[in-house]
Amino acid sequence: MRGHARTSAVVACAVLALAGAAPPEPAPLGVGDRLFPHLGNPGYDVRAYDLSFRYGGRNTDPLDARTVIDARVTAKGGLPRFNLDFASGTVRSVTVGGRTARYRQAGEDLVVTPARAPGRGERMRVVVRHTSPTGTRDGGWVRTRDGLAMANQADAAHRVFPGSDHPSDKARFTVRITAPEALTAVANGRLRGTERRGKDTRWTYATAHPMATELAQVSIGRSWVRRTKGPHGIPLRDVVPLRDRRQLEPWLKKTPRQMSWLERRLGTYPFETYGVLMADATTGFELETQTLSLFEKQLFTSRTVPSWYKESVMVHELSHQWLGDSVTPGTWDDLWLNEGHATWYEWLYGAERGGPSLTEQAKKAYEKSDGWRKTQGPPARLHPPRPGNKTDVFRDSVYGGAAVALYALREKIGNEGFARLQREWITQHRDGNVSTADFVRLANAVAKKDLTAFLKGWLYGKKTPPMPGHPDWRSS
Repeated sequence: MRGHARTSAVVACAVLALAGAAPPEPAPLGVGDRLFPHLGNPGYDVRAYDLSFRYGGRNTDPLDARTVIDARVTAKGGLPRFNLDFASGTVRSVTVGGRTARYRQAGEDLVVTPARAPGRGERMRVVVRHTSPTGTRDGGWVRTRDGLAMANQADAAHRVFPGSDHPSDKARFTVRITAPEALTAVANGRLRGTERRGKDTRWTYATAHPMATELAQVSIGRSWVRRTKGPHGIPLRDVVPLRDRRQLEPWLKKTPRQMSWLERRLGTYPFETYGVLMADATTGFELETQTLSLFEKQLFTSRTVPSWYKESVMVHELSHQWLGDSVTPGTWDDLWLNEGHATWYEWLYGAERGGPSLTEQAKKAYEKSDGWRKTQGPPARLHPPRPGNKTDVFRDSVYGGAAVALYALREKIGNEGFARLQREWITQHRDGNVSTADFVRLANAVAKKDLTAFLKGWLYGKKTPPMPGHPDWRSS
């Protein structure tokens, strides 16, 4: 029987070879992220995106869109077929290198077969004409009272435009938005120009630094744009609903002081501009979209939220521009590097503005840390997100739990060593991707001692280790 089966297989293979074997059916691919296995795409490296959106004035209607991807082929055998992350819109056409390409949907991937397979090392220009729906269940476009904004974490950028939707594949962005002339459109980076087109205006923005897809931002609405200068002349550009400008402007004026405070600890602000986007929408979170952080307007209009807390949240998102946007995690397991650091500076700044002290915040989080580790996973090894709730990775364990780990590290190596580690981390990895292993290596180098086992317990342990210098602290 075994010999007969082998002979049959050989014959079958010969027949397929003569007939021209069909390639395997399209399937979702990914770069192997443990928490989001189908995000990102192998075989190419995106260098730049050029996104165009046409908004007709109704935020319930899909936008007409065009996505141009400039990529370099990295696959050894070239790319006879490749995947793009894209989940929501209707695809109207795809070209690769100017030639019409075939495409099929496979899960949340768009599988493209070019007319000619680009070889390894070649530049590949992909143009996708598609729609970009609003109000999708899992994020992407967020409908505001007078228009739209974006909230793409953790994996929702591919509900807005096709691409490689993983933080390890950063690229430069150009964004073009056409909207009715009564509206204002803003996006990441600097404004490159406006052009009147009948009753519409076309706005063009571009980033000077690479950016992860989850950090893309576009806002369209009846907005007031406030342009000022920050420390050493950094251009500031804030965007708020026009009708709320007087009420919100006092909060916008706080950004320069916050930037100066962070620059003393983290070094020069890493991008070409910064600003606050206050959207009239309910998201349940704030978001560090690169160069233009997204906030819910109601955070600042609420009379029950203390001022020190509002400012500390502003600093949380601003610190992400260094820690998360410029220095970006290579996988979603490394999310604690973003959120732990941002929570650290949130606590520190809040303490200076009238909130609890850093030690009070750390002790309170320490007391809860064992519970977080059990239900959510340790800071650098989260449990996978629950089905249908992909933002589930944004949990207490990577916020307070990770900040407690940083507090332990500071207790271990001292204030001076910790401050030097923060600055070196940003200097060495600006505009790049990082891993937890990179952080451990640098901590060892700065401390001039092997902290690997110490940090492993804090980042991966099922139980919270004892806090250095605080033997009385307990975690339930």
